Amino acid sequence: MTRPDHTLDETQTRIDLAAAIRLSCRYGWHEGVANHFSAAVSADGKRFVVNPRWVHWSRVRASDLVLCDADDASTMDRPDAPDPSAWSIHSALHRELPQARVALHIHPPYATALACLDDPVIKPVDQVTARFFRRIAYDLSFGGIATEGSEGMRIAATVGNHATVMMQNHGVTTLGTTVAEAWDALYHLERAAKTLVLAYSTGQPLKVMDDALAEATAAEWTKYKDAEFAHFAEMKRILDREAPDYKD
Repeated sequence: MTRPDHTLDETQTRIDLAAAIRLSCRYGWHEGVANHFSAAVSADGKRFVVNPRWVHWSRVRASDLVLCDADDASTMDRPDAPDPSAWSIHSALHRELPQARVALHIHPPYATALACLDDPVIKPVDQVTARFFRRIAYDLSFGGIATEGSEGMRIAATVGNHATVMMQNHGVTTLGTTVAEAWDALYHLERAAKTLVLAYSTGQPLKVMDDALAEATAAEWTKYKDAEFAHFAEMKRILDREAPDYKD
């Protein structure tokens, strides 16, 4: 299939990000009116849109997204300023990380449960958990609710060149060139965490793949890259039928 490239189309980026927000709400991954998704709309990645402060995710529309500049600290003085932790984390990600065209930060139940363990590592016990083998960063230095710029910078430094981050005592973040890629990664990260948490709950030893098999399985996911775009496109078609106002 042809992969859509909307990276510099602000209107389409807004629509896609609003769709990701609505879909994540439908899956029950959001937390009240907290958590935040953002997407760059400039070539340098520093201008980005983010969900509005304390609006329930089931109501967010494309036009509601707040346009920010990662280099403009006065953003937080505006009447439409985003949530303080959204600004702290996402301004740093968009300013510091070139792979952060899209940044989805959220506290989904299974991934967050895994993040609360002393050992939050996603072990390769099936093909979905293996997708993240040696392809995920682990932020093990939670510093409280990220309302300070220094915490955002620390998170960005921990992410490095990764596109998926397990944040101990906190939640998860996925990054991507497009909303479709970042959202598909988030979907599979929560699926992987659910599988692992359920396996742990049996009390039986895990059957962990050896490194060679885990690496081979992870590499095979690249053959299904187009499925990431197809997955998101299909989910948007469901929204188009059931809740088309996300595009407004």
